[in-house]
Amino acid sequence: MLKITDIRQQTTPHALVAQAERFGERPFFSMVGGKFATYGDMELATRRLANAFRELGIGHGDRVMIMMANCPEFMESWLALHRLGAVTVTVNTAYRGIFLEHVANNSGARFIVAGAEFVPTIVESEAACAGLKAIVCVGDPPAVSTRLELLPYAQLRDGPQTGIDVAVSGSDISTIIYTSGTTGPSKGVLIPHAQLYMNSVVYNGQFGLTQNDRFYSCLPLFHSNALIVQCFSALCLGAPVSVAEIFSASGWLSDIRRSKATVTNLLGVMTEFLVKQPPTPQDSDHDLKLVCAVPIAPQFGAMFEARFGAKILELYGSTEANCPIYTPVSAGRRDNSCGKLVEEFFEARLVDPETDVDVPDGQVGELLLRSKAPFGFMAGYNAMPEETVKSWRNLWFHTGDAMRREDGWFYFVDRIKDCIRRRSENISSFEIEQVIMMHEAVADVAVIGVESPFEANEQEVKACVVLKQDRQESARDIYDYCAPLVPRYAIPRFVEIYDELPKTPTNKVRKTELRKHGIREQTWTAPAPQRQRRAERQSQ
Repeated sequence: MLKITDIRQQTTPHALVAQAERFGERPFFSMVGGKFATYGDMELATRRLANAFRELGIGHGDRVMIMMANCPEFMESWLALHRLGAVTVTVNTAYRGIFLEHVANNSGARFIVAGAEFVPTIVESEAACAGLKAIVCVGDPPAVSTRLELLPYAQLRDGPQTGIDVAVSGSDISTIIYTSGTTGPSKGVLIPHAQLYMNSVVYNGQFGLTQNDRFYSCLPLFHSNALIVQCFSALCLGAPVSVAEIFSASGWLSDIRRSKATVTNLLGVMTEFLVKQPPTPQDSDHDLKLVCAVPIAPQFGAMFEARFGAKILELYGSTEANCPIYTPVSAGRRDNSCGKLVEEFFEARLVDPETDVDVPDGQVGELLLRSKAPFGFMAGYNAMPEETVKSWRNLWFHTGDAMRREDGWFYFVDRIKDCIRRRSENISSFEIEQVIMMHEAVADVAVIGVESPFEANEQEVKACVVLKQDRQESARDIYDYCAPLVPRYAIPRFVEIYDELPKTPTNKVRKTELRKHGIREQTWTAPAPQRQRRAERQSQ
């Protein structure tokens, strides 16, 4: 692990250059089954790319969006832009329309580095993104009519090899990752370089990982888990990391073997899907020793360990606040618990969410957190000062998560806010409601999360819709309107037409009452997409 004594060295550029000097010929990054880029290869590639970006006018503090599926170019761009002190803005590849436009406008990005397959989606929103000037296209650009300048990524790779003399500090913002809110638009989390480094220090330290370990990720690089917790943690160790294009329950074990991985992460129902795959005598024939999964359903944790012969442990974290709670390797799993506080680096309290007064052990309260290391947490929400102040009320970060603590172990109970959690994605009910309200027949709408009848420990999205007087649209009509306008994971699986929505005296929708309704006889159910039908069959 890199030994850092200076905040100015807690950066991705310092880590990459230092590891290239120490381990130049050691493999660093590859897609599963593909050729590894060594640490030396990555340092040279990102130096040339950074110089090419600089010639485009990108400099310290500039925001640049990255919209790509998992690929080597994602990692190259992320590291190269950081070498200039630029701020990368990772974009969920399912974003389109107002979701994509909000990220572009809120971040203030002038450039977006994008896979060729996403160029038409970007062009569709160009009129609403006045600040966006150019697309750096990875792959052959499609034939589209656009005011945006289309720049070939392949040519930028031939940039000058001269050294990068930009000073980057651990206190500088490295990345903005947008997390879906519940009462407003998605919030851009401002992540300092030191927070990236802190994440890797804690992850590697808690799990006892070394440069001899091999990382594998099947999660999207636009989220913090794959990008920061796994890829950057591998970089800080000088270890190799293999990345899959997507998660496949049937192909996961083959990927583990091909990558010779010793450590990996899972989210949501992935653990359940893997356990429910047909067993084979070779299920424990691999090098995997540790799996970090969030969450671990009690009925599947023991089954996973017995079948695959790898220890499976849980942690708790967020994009804003790092990963402050880990299950100790020496203790092993404890059902329904996400672990213990890493007291060397973090402070935590459980409080009454209305008063911020501490609650006793065993009682449910909101989790509040602080970092003991400088710049170890987010620097705020981009261009949302009121949200930043609210989240840091009384100088503690308010997670919005309800937990209880017993004997030093933390147990996650529920989200205090109205966020919907589906297939490892946080979904903003507000943003889905905005889309549905654009339908000319809709008078009112509330979007809620309901317990999935198809998968344990999962939520589905339900839209509760009130039509305008004399309109006769069906639930299917509302679904057909909404489906092409929102990310696939956020499309409502259930739609119900209401005469009116239950409201408070101040005219706020009582979503608690709607959640009690759940899925009723009058609730329309959308047909599952082919991929989801396969997943549901695998989980049965």
